Amino acid sequence: VEVRFGSTEEQLDQLKNDTAELVSRLRSSEKQLEDLKTANTDMEVRLGSTEVQLDQLKTHTAVLEVRLRVGERQLEEQKTENSVLFSQMESRLTDGHNRTTELVIRLGSSEKQLECLKTTNTDVEVRLGSTEGQLDQLKNHTAGLEVRLRVSERQLEEQKTTNSAQFSWMESRLTDELSRTAEFETKLSAVTFRLNVTKEQLDDLKKQSLVRAAELATFSERLTAALGNTAEELNVAFSAGLTDTGKVGPFDEETTLIFSKTITNIGQGYNSSAGVFTAPVRGLYFFSFTAADYLKGYMGVYLYRNEQPIIFSLDLNDHGGYASTTSAVALQLDEGDQVRLALPASYRLYDDSRNFSVFSGFLLFPV
Repeated sequence: VEVRFGSTEEQLDQLKNDTAELVSRLRSSEKQLEDLKTANTDMEVRLGSTEVQLDQLKTHTAVLEVRLRVGERQLEEQKTENSVLFSQMESRLTDGHNRTTELVIRLGSSEKQLECLKTTNTDVEVRLGSTEGQLDQLKNHTAGLEVRLRVSERQLEEQKTTNSAQFSWMESRLTDELSRTAEFETKLSAVTFRLNVTKEQLDDLKKQSLVRAAELATFSERLTAALGNTAEELNVAFSAGLTDTGKVGPFDEETTLIFSKTITNIGQGYNSSAGVFTAPVRGLYFFSFTAADYLKGYMGVYLYRNEQPIIFSLDLNDHGGYASTTSAVALQLDEGDQVRLALPASYRLYDDSRNFSVFSGFLLFPV
């Protein structure tokens, strides 16, 4: 029994050693399992962060694509506008060349007639002198009106910027051609005044006087339109808030925004019931607007002159809090032209008593 008991104790000690080793290996395995779980948790966190960054990158990419499309469309519109301006300048330059050629031909013909006609009629000279005096008076009066008109036009030109170096170069060429044309006209007038005026030439002079009178009438009308407005007609300004009811939109189709909260309306040009400003006089106007919202997504507003879209202001609210977009533009309007803001389909805005969304405009000066 002692021998068997001793053997059993040995087996029990060995079993304890084996158990201790197994416990040690189990603890090592549990530690490795905990390390593996920790590593998996870190991987999940990094994966979540990567997915968030990927979503943000997608959103930013979408915004950039929208802004790129808007920029491309504006670039195309600018190219079209520049092409039209260049075509107009080329047309005016061609007309100047044609007029110069015609004047050269007429000058040559007049010089030949001057060489052939050396005698003059006293009565015709007296009548010519009287006509010249009347024409000089008409020219002086026209020159005065032209100076006043140039002052008004220069004030408008100071507000504009030159589109490109080519445009300036073509204007310079056109100015040179017009100067040459004016010189030829002066020479032609001098030669014509020295000719033995026949009845037919006197009729031509009368026709020129009628043309000058028509130009004078045109200048007078333009000058009257530019300077004949009363002080009350030139005081034009308005500001209006959108609404106090909160959200506006989205709508199934593009809708004119009615800014119903009139803040200022000097000159009564803004209609708060229709959301439309109507120009009371011809002139250069300045408009600005601010549009706000508080939900994630895009918000955008069109500004129209009559039925022509002038500006599309777009912004992305990617954080879900209050956000706004602001734009401004100077527009030359004729009397009766209308300006309004429109909300595209599926877009929305927000406003309340704090006036987040406001539409404003005023007359800079008449033209």
